[in-house]
Amino acid sequence: MNKSNLINCLADEIITRQICPELAQQATQLVMGSGNLSADIVFIGEAPGKSEDINGVPFVGASGKLLDALLDSINLKRDDVYITNIVKYRPPNNRDPKPAEKAEFWPYLLRQLDIIKPRLIVTLGRHAMNCFLPDAVISKEHGRASRIDLIDGDVQLSCWMMPLYHPAAALYNGSMRQTLFDDFKLILDVSTKLDNK
Repeated sequence: MNKSNLINCLADEIITRQICPELAQQATQLVMGSGNLSADIVFIGEAPGKSEDINGVPFVGASGKLLDALLDSINLKRDDVYITNIVKYRPPNNRDPKPAEKAEFWPYLLRQLDIIKPRLIVTLGRHAMNCFLPDAVISKEHGRASRIDLIDGDVQLSCWMMPLYHPAAALYNGSMRQTLFDDFKLILDVSTKLDNK
């Protein structure tokens, strides 16, 4: 079975098993992710927003436009990477995802990552970061790559992980914009190191 079919089966399983039924009930659709299923780099946000819920694609609203500009700044396109979220349904009124919702989707995110097998995971925002590094503080950890092992059931994945601020942070706080662009350049540094191994 190819990767696209495996992702589709995973999406069907989320729907069939009624993961986070309260979220599913008020959302338009499940938003699994988009991009290159053989990508070396996977970007992970927290949850879909209104535009993402309507379009079925992560990061297509204002944050998505900035993410596109950030990718462009390091000569990457959406087709070069894979983009997803921890939680796959839009929380009502764009509220933060609850710990229980993140926990319910966590095994499915790990299986999604196991299908893609990235060499680098880039988390966008503290919610995504704290799923991987529970005690980390984003103001201290952003832009710092570390090696992680993801082990859960049949999933055994070892890769690099780099937490970054969520693009939305720069929309609310203009001074964060340069920080994000500077941090994105670090992605290239990590990628170069991976290519040399």
